[in-house]
Amino acid sequence: MDEVVGAIADPVRREILLMLRDQPLTAGQIADRFVISRPAVSRHLRVLREAGLVRDTADGRRRVYTLVTAPLDELAGWLERLMRPSGWQHRLDALETEVYRTRRERHTAAGRHPSQKETA
Repeated sequence: MDEVVGAIADPVRREILLMLRDQPLTAGQIADRFVISRPAVSRHLRVLREAGLVRDTADGRRRVYTLVTAPLDELAGWLERLMRPSGWQHRLDALETEVYRTRRERHTAAGRHPSQKETA
Protein backbone atom coordinates (compact mmCIF):
# COMPACT_ATOMS: atom_id res chain seq x y z
CA MET A 1 0.00 0.00 0.00
CA ASP A 2 2.98 2.34 0.61
CA GLU A 3 3.90 2.20 -3.08
CA VAL A 4 0.33 3.12 -4.03
CA VAL A 5 0.29 6.11 -1.68
CA GLY A 6 3.66 7.25 -2.99
CA ALA A 7 2.50 6.87 -6.59
CA ILE A 8 -0.66 8.91 -6.15
CA ALA A 9 1.16 11.63 -4.21
CA ASP A 10 2.17 13.25 -7.50
CA PRO A 11 -0.47 15.35 -9.32
CA VAL A 12 0.71 14.25 -12.79
CA ARG A 13 0.28 10.60 -11.85
CA ARG A 14 -3.17 11.29 -10.40
CA GLU A 15 -4.13 12.96 -13.68
CA ILE A 16 -2.85 9.96 -15.64
CA LEU A 17 -5.02 7.67 -13.49
CA LEU A 18 -8.06 9.85 -14.20
CA MET A 19 -7.31 9.70 -17.93
CA LEU A 20 -7.05 5.90 -17.83
CA ARG A 21 -10.29 5.61 -15.85
CA ASP A 22 -12.24 6.29 -19.03
CA GLN A 23 -10.25 4.20 -21.52
CA PRO A 24 -6.91 2.52 -22.16
CA LEU A 25 -4.39 4.88 -23.77
CA THR A 26 -1.01 4.57 -25.41
CA ALA A 27 2.01 6.22 -23.84
CA GLY A 28 2.00 8.72 -26.71
CA GLN A 29 -1.65 9.64 -26.16
CA ILE A 30 -0.94 10.21 -22.48
CA ALA A 31 2.19 12.27 -23.19
CA ASP A 32 0.34 14.46 -25.71
CA ARG A 33 -1.91 15.77 -22.93
CA PHE A 34 0.97 17.11 -20.83
CA VAL A 35 3.52 19.89 -21.30
CA ILE A 36 6.25 17.78 -19.68
CA SER A 37 8.64 15.72 -21.79
CA ARG A 38 7.82 12.22 -23.03
CA PRO A 39 10.65 10.72 -20.94
CA ALA A 40 9.12 12.38 -17.85
CA VAL A 41 5.72 10.86 -18.69
CA SER A 42 7.42 7.48 -19.17
CA ARG A 43 8.94 7.76 -15.69
CA HIS A 44 5.51 8.55 -14.22
CA LEU A 45 4.04 5.54 -16.02
CA ARG A 46 6.84 3.33 -14.68
CA VAL A 47 6.07 4.44 -11.10
CA LEU A 48 2.38 3.71 -11.63
CA ARG A 49 3.19 0.31 -13.16
CA GLU A 50 5.54 -0.64 -10.31
CA ALA A 51 2.84 0.33 -7.80
CA GLY A 52 0.42 -1.98 -9.62
CA LEU A 53 -1.91 0.87 -10.60
CA VAL A 54 -1.54 0.44 -14.36
CA ARG A 55 -0.89 -2.49 -16.64
CA ASP A 56 0.80 -2.11 -20.00
CA THR A 57 0.45 -4.37 -23.00
CA ALA A 58 2.31 -4.32 -26.29
CA ASP A 59 0.36 -3.32 -29.39
CA GLY A 60 2.94 -3.51 -32.12
CA ARG A 61 5.55 -0.91 -31.24
CA ARG A 62 3.22 0.93 -28.88
CA ARG A 63 2.51 0.34 -25.19
CA VAL A 64 -1.16 0.54 -24.18
CA TYR A 65 -1.83 1.41 -20.54
CA THR A 66 -4.90 0.30 -18.58
CA LEU A 67 -5.99 1.31 -15.08
CA VAL A 68 -5.87 -1.38 -12.37
CA THR A 69 -8.21 -0.47 -9.51
CA ALA A 70 -7.50 -3.29 -7.02
CA PRO A 71 -4.68 -1.40 -5.22
CA LEU A 72 -6.94 1.66 -4.96
CA ASP A 73 -9.71 -0.50 -3.49
CA GLU A 74 -7.31 -1.65 -0.78
CA LEU A 75 -6.35 1.96 -0.02
CA ALA A 76 -10.01 3.03 -0.01
CA GLY A 77 -10.82 0.28 2.49
CA TRP A 78 -8.01 1.41 4.77
CA LEU A 79 -9.15 5.05 4.56
CA GLU A 80 -12.71 3.99 5.36
CA ARG A 81 -11.52 2.18 8.48
CA LEU A 82 -9.51 5.25 9.46
CA MET A 83 -12.52 7.54 9.14
CA ARG A 84 -14.90 5.19 10.99
CA PRO A 85 -15.34 6.06 14.67
CA SER A 86 -13.43 3.73 16.95
CA GLY A 87 -15.18 1.47 19.42
CA TRP A 88 -14.15 3.81 22.20
CA GLN A 89 -15.51 6.84 20.37
CA HIS A 90 -18.89 5.13 20.05
CA ARG A 91 -18.88 4.30 23.78
CA LEU A 92 -17.86 7.83 24.74
CA ASP A 93 -20.63 9.27 22.56
CA ALA A 94 -23.15 7.00 24.30
CA LEU A 95 -21.84 8.08 27.71
CA GLU A 96 -22.15 11.73 26.73
CA THR A 97 -25.76 11.13 25.69
CA GLU A 98 -26.54 9.53 29.05
CA VAL A 99 -24.90 12.43 30.94
CA TYR A 100 -27.05 14.97 29.08
CA ARG A 101 -30.19 12.87 29.59
CA THR A 102 -29.50 12.61 33.36
CA ARG A 103 -28.91 16.36 33.63
CA ARG A 104 -32.13 17.08 31.76
CA GLU A 105 -34.09 14.69 34.00
CA ARG A 106 -32.64 16.26 37.15
CA HIS A 107 -33.39 19.74 35.86
CA THR A 108 -36.96 18.73 35.06
CA ALA A 109 -37.38 17.05 38.45
CA ALA A 110 -36.01 20.12 40.26
CA GLY A 111 -38.66 22.28 38.61
CA ARG A 112 -41.50 20.24 40.17
CA HIS A 113 -43.02 20.82 43.59
CA PRO A 114 -42.17 18.26 46.28
CA SER A 115 -45.77 16.99 46.24
CA GLN A 116 -45.43 16.23 42.51
CA LYS A 117 -42.40 13.96 42.92
CA GLU A 118 -43.05 10.30 42.49
CA THR A 119 -42.45 8.09 45.46
CA ALA A 120 -41.09 4.62 45.16
